[in-house]
Amino acid sequence: MVHAILLAGGSGSRMQTETPKQLIELGGKKVVCWSLDVFERSDLIDEIILVTRKEDIPFFRSEIVDRYGYKKVRRICPGGERRVDSVENGLNAIEDEEGGERIVLIHDSARPFLTEKMIADSVDCIREGFSACTVGVPVKDTIKQVTMSGGNVIGASTPERSKLYIIQTPQTFKLKTIRKAYRNLKGVDDQTRSKVTDDTMVVEQYAGVSSVIIPGSYSNIKLTTPEDILVAGAFVSQ
Repeated sequence: MVHAILLAGGSGSRMQTETPKQLIELGGKKVVCWSLDVFERSDLIDEIILVTRKEDIPFFRSEIVDRYGYKKVRRICPGGERRVDSVENGLNAIEDEEGGERIVLIHDSARPFLTEKMIADSVDCIREGFSACTVGVPVKDTIKQVTMSGGNVIGASTPERSKLYIIQTPQTFKLKTIRKAYRNLKGVDDQTRSKVTDDTMVVEQYAGVSSVIIPGSYSNIKLTTPEDILVAGAFVSQ
């Protein structure tokens, strides 16, 4: 069985709008609906767990799930203070079942240009025997490791660009692997939890599992600032 956890609990503060970024209109539909449409169409996805802010659950149920007929959304659960808390809640919403290797994809709804190929390639990777994988693309720019000196940002070193990737979502795991990692993460302090930026980092540090990186897309952008909406609009127009 293949589960999809779709994170849709952002506040939109960096987007400089009162509307949560997952509910901004893009190409005639809500941002969250772009990902929901792809998960709903995919023959590989059996269940969608939608994670959003507690106060937004009634809206998502009536105005998104029911209104547009998303049959695979079996649960809408509340998010948490941090991304890791929201993922943990999503994992806890997946019911325990006997038998069979289960797979879970975790995706940010703020990345509206998910494709069925990304889903298929991710599921294939896990079914081939790997425990964790993520989509990603090689960096195009030179990256600097920096230090601070007298209030100035100083370039300290330059990592080899050929070894650097931009990591995206979906990130895909054997369910037992990601659950083990989150069980181990549960006991750490809040400061450490706040430094976790994605789920591949969780399995690396708390399950000892490295992730296979499979091809993503440069169009698989994350909507974070107003400029990103302009770029997304250009992709939609294509």
